[in-house]
Amino acid sequence: MSWTAILLAGQRPGGDPLAEAFGETWKALVRIGGEAMLSRVARTLLATPGIDRIVVLAQQPEALFTGDCAWLAQEARIATARSSSGIAASVAALAGGVQAPWPVLVTTADHPLLTPAMIEAAMAGLGDADVGIGMVGARTLLGAYPDNRRTWLRFRGEAWTGANLFALGTPKAAPALNAWSAVERDRKKAIKLIWHFGPLLAIRALTRTITLERALGKASARLGFRAVPIALPFAEAGIDVDKPSDHALAEAILAGRER
Repeated sequence: MSWTAILLAGQRPGGDPLAEAFGETWKALVRIGGEAMLSRVARTLLATPGIDRIVVLAQQPEALFTGDCAWLAQEARIATARSSSGIAASVAALAGGVQAPWPVLVTTADHPLLTPAMIEAAMAGLGDADVGIGMVGARTLLGAYPDNRRTWLRFRGEAWTGANLFALGTPKAAPALNAWSAVERDRKKAIKLIWHFGPLLAIRALTRTITLERALGKASARLGFRAVPIALPFAEAGIDVDKPSDHALAEAILAGRER
């Protein structure tokens, strides 16, 4: 199957603390392991079987194609698109169109620990669903990195954190993107995020009487599509780089991989 990857490389208005900490204008250009995060993620995507093209989505994508990332402008499999007022609306404008036909994988430039194995697992995990959401369980992540701090969604049997990997398989994913737009501002606030499941499902989630798979299935069915969580067995899939402590950890992990 031929997939398109939408690579989110923009940032919120007003500047980004991580970019400022490393003297960059754009977070995606912060270097880690000797290479800008955007360049590292793009190389990983292109090295993954099944990913045939990438669309870099950002407020000023051309401004990112400098230094380590200059090669992206010369790569025939990479295109650009300008983001609008929100991530979900910007993805919705691309997904299923000429630049990004179905199926679509969405990931972020601040995910430098991404590997082809993680991406392949996310694509395979979609199955026949309309939407797949990459997740990492607390036992998996904290078993490897017990001091790492994440936003945890606690359901029956396990707590979960996002992996910044979203598989969109069919046009029925459109309602999911509309729902994503509604929860975008709360994505780092676990309780508020869970409340978007609806009052009854939120109460069941907060009391941990329902699994993530069951809750996501019920919530998506109400909106006319089928969404599934994709449990990834890679601790590093749950670690994106938002702050200097994440950067230090990712540097150490990458150095270990090279050794």
